[in-house]
Amino acid sequence: MAAQYSIVGTTAKGIAASVERGVSEGGLGPGRALPPVRRLAEELGVSPGTVATAYKELRQRGVVVTRGRGGTVVAEAPSVASRRPPRVPEGLVDLAGGHPDPAFLPELRPPARVGPVYGSHRASPRLGRLEELTRAWFARDGVPAEHVTFAHGALDCIARLLSTELRPGDAVAVEDPGFHHLLDLVPALGLRMVPVAVDAEGLMPEALRTALRSGVRAVVCTPRGQNPTGAYFTRGRRDELVAVLGEFPEVLVVEDDHNADISGASAYTLAAAGLERWAHVRTASKHLGIDLRWAGVACDSVTLARHDGRMLMTSGWVSHVLQETAAGLLADEEVRRLVAGGEAAYAARRAALIEALAGHGIAAVGASGLNVWVPVRDESAVVNGLRTRGWWVAAGARFRITTGAGVRITTAALGVERARVLAGDFAGVLGESQATYGG
Repeated sequence: MAAQYSIVGTTAKGIAASVERGVSEGGLGPGRALPPVRRLAEELGVSPGTVATAYKELRQRGVVVTRGRGGTVVAEAPSVASRRPPRVPEGLVDLAGGHPDPAFLPELRPPARVGPVYGSHRASPRLGRLEELTRAWFARDGVPAEHVTFAHGALDCIARLLSTELRPGDAVAVEDPGFHHLLDLVPALGLRMVPVAVDAEGLMPEALRTALRSGVRAVVCTPRGQNPTGAYFTRGRRDELVAVLGEFPEVLVVEDDHNADISGASAYTLAAAGLERWAHVRTASKHLGIDLRWAGVACDSVTLARHDGRMLMTSGWVSHVLQETAAGLLADEEVRRLVAGGEAAYAARRAALIEALAGHGIAAVGASGLNVWVPVRDESAVVNGLRTRGWWVAAGARFRITTGAGVRITTAALGVERARVLAGDFAGVLGESQATYGG
């Protein structure tokens, strides 16, 4: 424990509050190890059970995580700390954010006039026009659209689904490597993550079966444009996963199809395969604009009732001004052509970087979506080395649980010529790393 912050307290709640205060004020940073239970108990003059109870409470609220022999450490994105992405240093090319190219995003056009509303929209939370457009959006890819609803974005929806379905301590199967914000969210809800390995076709069936047999109560996965690897379900993989899930009909399956319109891959969704408990979530952030905090959800009737019941008691509904804006964009043919152009450009840019890296003997994956994943031995060496050459990429630690190291490169705005330059710099950095650390 660093000298600048000492944990205090004589009760479990007092000790937990002291740790939480240290995290929120910055005295205990992400990744900082907490003292072993017995040692802290001796220092504070309390029983080991009191400290263990405090640590359990902190784990359930996403403040700390347990890493086996690595002990208990502060979470990378603790739920009590206000952490924002680091600012990109001036002069660097930002390839770390996972964002789309603004050139392929339409202007948001809210309705020109919005009349005053008496009371609230709780009685009619969804605009009929947007509901029909949403049904058509799902039906286009074979997703059952009898029951649809709206949320304020994919993570908002997933958080609500998990919190209504599960209880603290329950297990959720997640992709490994996977979406870093989801990996932060699950422990923040007091849930346990069970990693499921991913290959080029997404979740691996036997790894999923193992997770389900361990008592997992929900699965969150990505059918295409998987973040960070770009994996996508083929028809064969989808059918294999459905066969596995059929052995566990009570498990809730949540698909995050956030790249639906720009992934560059066909839709072979689990939702289209007749599961008993399921939800298929699509956000508009990646193809219509990151400020359009709206998502469409198709799901079974039980899941719909639980989601909407919880939403009714909290935010109530998605702003009708936002809904009108989304409806106008979804129905606009010019916007559809712009989005289609973006999908084609993203595919070409992913391929250009993968090909350029391969020319230097560097393996990378990224068959769909906005990113390319490059396995490496030393993330810090690669990230820092590329930074000295003018590139800002994301270290893979935030995206993985048990899988090997890597870096994520967002290719959405990376032109073909710059991809070649980046690949050359990447090879140079790896050469420097090998010279430093040996082959």
